[in-house]
Amino acid sequence: MGHFINGQMPAGATDAVPAVVFSERPQGVNYYAGLTADSVLKHTAMQLPNRLAILYGDVQWTYAELNQVVDSCASMLNRMGVKQGDRVGILLPNVPEYVIAANAIWRTGATVIAINPMMVAEEVTRLIEKTKCRCIVSLDLLSNLIVNPTVKRILVSVREHLPALQQLGYLWKLHRNTGYWSLPSSEHSHWFWEEIGRTTSVAAPANVNPDTDIAYILPTGGTTGSPKAVTLSHRNMVANAWQQYCWTQGSFGNETMLAVLPFFHSYGMSATVMGGTMMGATLVLHHRFNTRQVIRLIEDHRPTVFHAVPAMLVAMNDRLRSYPAKLNSIRWVISGGAPLEPEVGREFAKHSGALVVEGYGLSEASPVTHVGDLFAEPQYGTIGLPLPETKCRLVDPVDGSRDVASQEVGELIIQGPQVMLGYLDDPDGTQEAIRDGWLHTGDLAVLEPSDCYRIVGRKKDLVITSGFNVYPCEVESVLREHRDVLDAAVIGVADAQRGEIVKAYIVLRPGSVWSESSLHEHCERLLSKYKRPRLFERVVGDLPRNFLGKVIRRELRESARLKSEIK
Repeated sequence: MGHFINGQMPAGATDAVPAVVFSERPQGVNYYAGLTADSVLKHTAMQLPNRLAILYGDVQWTYAELNQVVDSCASMLNRMGVKQGDRVGILLPNVPEYVIAANAIWRTGATVIAINPMMVAEEVTRLIEKTKCRCIVSLDLLSNLIVNPTVKRILVSVREHLPALQQLGYLWKLHRNTGYWSLPSSEHSHWFWEEIGRTTSVAAPANVNPDTDIAYILPTGGTTGSPKAVTLSHRNMVANAWQQYCWTQGSFGNETMLAVLPFFHSYGMSATVMGGTMMGATLVLHHRFNTRQVIRLIEDHRPTVFHAVPAMLVAMNDRLRSYPAKLNSIRWVISGGAPLEPEVGREFAKHSGALVVEGYGLSEASPVTHVGDLFAEPQYGTIGLPLPETKCRLVDPVDGSRDVASQEVGELIIQGPQVMLGYLDDPDGTQEAIRDGWLHTGDLAVLEPSDCYRIVGRKKDLVITSGFNVYPCEVESVLREHRDVLDAAVIGVADAQRGEIVKAYIVLRPGSVWSESSLHEHCERLLSKYKRPRLFERVVGDLPRNFLGKVIRRELRESARLKSEIK
């Protein structure tokens, strides 16, 4: 089973979950080596069998109960033909069945494929073909995205967990999407809990190599920008959960974690599903982020840890200004997925009393590599320090041939046990991303005197004008200081004389009047001449963003290119 307490399992313990808590003080995983992804749950169930593992609406599971239902689910998957080496998709929001299915798939020796519920049918089809997926655990509401009739569907519904009025809306959407008010069982369509109820056999033990066998396949844009699928080993995933557990100074069995980050994203999977289980935390689930609902969950269930993205904190701050709430149970807020504006972090800290820190990672690193210190004053604007057993360097952004000097901008490169196996069936892409054992992130950073790292932009977003480097994040921060600017995004556009010039897209605050002269004057006071935007464009509504709230500058560049061609 691997290394557990002091490198060994507790005396007399077997793979079975004990009925009572150990008399000695429960301890977390000693080290990540030799562990499969599902054995993290198995370990916590041994140590904390009676601790609440999952809370979702009126549904609750202890760790012992959760581990037992995972065993049953693994047996069910075996009975349905899933075997070691197979690939099984999960197309679910944040529901308990996601945690159960993922651990059960790993327990059979199969690989989990993360399927984004926001994909369209064509994207799901391409992913199924690329990964040779043969079975998908799917929300009934989303099963219409699976158009291949030979792929088995194991269906989950959340309708019964919703208020009565929302149940009617759910049924209407189900009928609109699928043509059914209730999906029938068939040769290729089965109901998750019905099939578990029919299962009496025991899952065959899998002989998994944690270092080389793929646990998780995750679609991503990749460090090179083209669509790819990251492959993470069992070792990658367990190591990253262990690193985050160590970052809490080994807090085990003490925390309650708000689990609203999407599980299909690497951040949600690593920080909450894997990391929360590694910490023996109680996970308070909600199937999607809703500002009022999440604030109510915090007041009702008193979580101590909140993993978030900046867009969540922005929305909650906006609500809390008018409707204060008791959020003082939260000890740590870890923001990731996109840059966190310091004023957003400071404001949420005032509303909640929590320590708000920023973290950093990428899917290719499972994903977390850096986090702010959880036991020191926050260093707003930085991503903190490298996690245990994580090495990082800042190298020349052009060719990576040399390490840059202190406080000089360089590309951040990473080495550690959480770095991926590679891109699925893409050796060239893997070789480009991982060179001489170092993962090249494509992010530009600087090492501050505090020894914390600060991200200044993406390598591909760097604007080079008249030979000078302009980092969009710096210009955007200055633009947001203007009294009329709600948000801003900066790109480079082609220019015959300078190579590129800086263009800014501006979202005005409600009631403000558009004035380019005012924006120019503001930039003249605060930015060097070469950094100043020469073009401004007003954006009505919001900037283009991904589901984590990160601005998609690629779409802005494409829009600018098309406009220049029309001219």
